[in-house]
Amino acid sequence: MEILNHLNSINDFNEAKQVIPGGVNSPVRAFKSVGGTPPFIKRGEGPYLIDEDNNTYIDFVQSWGPLIFGHCDKEIEAVVIETIKKGLSFGAPTTLETALAKEVISIYEGIDKIRFVSSGTEATMSAIRLARAYTKRDDIIKFEGCYHGHSDSLLVSAGSGLATFGSPSSPGVPEDFTKHTLVARYNDIQSVESCIQISKQKGKGIACVILEPIAGNMGLVPAKKEFLESLERLCKQEGIVLILDEVMSGFRASLNGSQNFYGVNGDLVTFGKVIGGGMPVGAFGGRSEIMNLLSPQGSVYQAGTLSGNPVAMSAGLVALKKLKNNPEIYNELELLALRLTEGLKNIAAKFGITLQTCVRGSMFGFFFNQNPVENFEDALKSDTELFGKFHQGMLEKGVYFAASQFETGFICVGMNEVMIDEVLSKAKEVFLEIGAYGK
Repeated sequence: MEILNHLNSINDFNEAKQVIPGGVNSPVRAFKSVGGTPPFIKRGEGPYLIDEDNNTYIDFVQSWGPLIFGHCDKEIEAVVIETIKKGLSFGAPTTLETALAKEVISIYEGIDKIRFVSSGTEATMSAIRLARAYTKRDDIIKFEGCYHGHSDSLLVSAGSGLATFGSPSSPGVPEDFTKHTLVARYNDIQSVESCIQISKQKGKGIACVILEPIAGNMGLVPAKKEFLESLERLCKQEGIVLILDEVMSGFRASLNGSQNFYGVNGDLVTFGKVIGGGMPVGAFGGRSEIMNLLSPQGSVYQAGTLSGNPVAMSAGLVALKKLKNNPEIYNELELLALRLTEGLKNIAAKFGITLQTCVRGSMFGFFFNQNPVENFEDALKSDTELFGKFHQGMLEKGVYFAASQFETGFICVGMNEVMIDEVLSKAKEVFLEIGAYGK
């Protein structure tokens, strides 16, 4: 196996651990589930990352999705520099916020108004608060394996994966904070119905159901069309607010995210990632009758000093306009994603390894799993040890995949068939090495 020089990254990681818990500012970056030392990145160029040891990697993480045009896109870079020269932040309204709001609303059906925040966690947390105020109910339903940020009421485990009240999955989260969170099984409408009945028996019922229509945090696991349509009907029937978390899939899976695949519109939709063009940003939007409850128009309080930050707004505005003017980008990126995943699956099969793959637009995922993955319970049956060996092998050959079996990969502008074929050639070498050392 080829071995890259990682000396600088090793030293940087050891130094970081002295002053940052675990040496990282977000857990998956520590590479704990795949082993080895995380490369410390110095810069990005289009589809590539360059680390502190000057190793170059083909980057399939792309900052976890937002960089659909790759690193250092010239147009986004130019407008960010121009905006920075006018000021980093004002804590006051700007016309950039209105312009970006209009772009999102023009693309997403069912959204009348939108509010910008600084992260996806803020977006989902605020949307849930708004839904509770609108319905005057406390209980919420989330799905096992769907991640909606690290706010307390959403950090719950699902037990069997059937209808159950959530128990905290992180120390520091009081049970009182999660007692109103029920957890259902993804792609299982009966488990949702059970949650609704349990909530009715103990109180007023469910305020909202929140889910990723294209789940990207248990690996890539899209909702089934019939499941999402049934969920939409059920929520309307029960007066429940349906929140679609498109922080990852919004403007990534397609121009209008999951709507392109399902035709289902949430009462509220949360965004992040792409709408900031790589800058920190989040947003939530929906029907006027719900959004108008927000302060200062209504009484539901939500605020943020850096919400609508002008630098993030300008970057997002350019990114969305580029996507809106060039919708064929999605088809081109999807073809590359299919070339990659089908190639990986075929190569793995030649070595007796079963690989489950999935593509939604420029998003892709693969599981070392004997069976199709439709929910988190299925995903947990994947061979994480084999994934770790594959990840390390590919990293040493200059291919940067997400450092977890339960994450999603992304294709960006600047990648091409030659690059994908180069990755597949390296994958073949890694599978051969894995076979030589045993699974």
